[in-house]
Amino acid sequence: MKKRNKSKLFLGVFLAVFFILYSIKTTVAQEIDPDFNPNFIISDFEVLAYDSMDLKYIQDFLTAKGGFLATYSCANPEGKIMTASEIIYDRAITNKVSPKFIIALLQKEQGLIEDKNPKQSQLDWATGYGCPDGDKCNPRWQGFWKQVNSGSLQFRDYMDNPRLYTYKAGQTYIFTNPYAANGLKVNTSVTPVNQATAALYNYTPHVYNGNYNFYKLWKKYFNRPVYPDGSLLQAEGENGVWLIQEGKKRAFASKGALTSRFDAKKIIIVNKADLDKYETGKIIKFPQYSLVRSPRGTVFLLVDDKRRGFVSKTVFRKLGFQNDEVVNVGWDDINAYIEDKPLTATSTYPTGALVQDKKGKIYWVIGGTKAPIEDPILLKTKFKNIKVVKAKAKELDKYEMLSPVLFGDGELLKTSISSYIYLISNGKKHLIASDQVFKELGYKTENIITVLPQTLYRYEEGEPIKLSGTTIK
Repeated sequence: MKKRNKSKLFLGVFLAVFFILYSIKTTVAQEIDPDFNPNFIISDFEVLAYDSMDLKYIQDFLTAKGGFLATYSCANPEGKIMTASEIIYDRAITNKVSPKFIIALLQKEQGLIEDKNPKQSQLDWATGYGCPDGDKCNPRWQGFWKQVNSGSLQFRDYMDNPRLYTYKAGQTYIFTNPYAANGLKVNTSVTPVNQATAALYNYTPHVYNGNYNFYKLWKKYFNRPVYPDGSLLQAEGENGVWLIQEGKKRAFASKGALTSRFDAKKIIIVNKADLDKYETGKIIKFPQYSLVRSPRGTVFLLVDDKRRGFVSKTVFRKLGFQNDEVVNVGWDDINAYIEDKPLTATSTYPTGALVQDKKGKIYWVIGGTKAPIEDPILLKTKFKNIKVVKAKAKELDKYEMLSPVLFGDGELLKTSISSYIYLISNGKKHLIASDQVFKELGYKTENIITVLPQTLYRYEEGEPIKLSGTTIK
């Protein structure tokens, strides 16, 4: 009986331990962010964006997090007393490393961004520089200023001289990393796709106990911006350009497909992670005003995102088009465009024209419609390469009148009577809440168009583009 009871007891304990360990392992696995990619943790651009935060922004960030560094000061090597924000800003600018990166490093290594009452040792070894795993820290690098300086310099050298370090982009390595929760070891194969990710492994050669923590902090503090529809994006170091439309990214198949519809100066350079979060939409294959033929034989004129057929071959020829301009395409290409009214013999200016009446008023005329140009700046921007033609007697009377012409998605607009800047997206105006948001999104002041107040007034008000903490919404 006793043996049988002991056996039952042993079996019960064994099963209990097994299920506990299984439960812990399952919980740990579930806690790992499914978006975490150990091969790409952060972009090169993000590590090197040394001007991504000004001094006030850094101080405001530290204050908002409520940690000890918000009010901490110490001396630099010359004896000058500097605040933590001044040290972070100064070392970021001097060493050409992002202050955001330094902030995430300070929290990852010693929790200093949020810790309200850190130990002196946490300040002395703020970035973990000179503290190898399993060994004592080197007193040569002790002190907050030295730690921020040396840590940022180290990452600058990782980026400048990757050949000198163990882990390199494009090569595969196996890391054995203990989970923090239960000590289970997991072998992880990692192939860093860029120098910044390789640099993180050189600094901390762990996946889950080191660089996964960095990833979570970066996501928490500096979440990826969501770019509104109409934005033109290009990943740093890549050639392709993408249009954000209906929440998806659409690639341009050729330079002509891009430049015939958009101003290439308005392309925003982003890191690859900004693009990776978008679902891929249909490719924009054809330049503006292309002629395409469906498998059924119908010919269409492509204008923006619409396709317009021709009521007859006679109309096609009368409007000045030639058969050798037509490209044969499949249904997928045809269906990527919204069908619009077919072109008839009276559809003059099928590709659009600026037409001026006898009183000097100018209209954008296309496909039997006319829309007045009320704001002269449109002639210098949206229609800058189009010549104005004089209307013949009573010619404009036969066209359907539309609302005045406005700017399309992706444009930055302001008026001369206000400093507020708006982004046009989905036909609405969205206030850019601050200069910092403008900078975070990568917009350029030279692309701002100053319009008449009544032009801006015509747009419906959309949600402001703002920062929530440091996350752009």
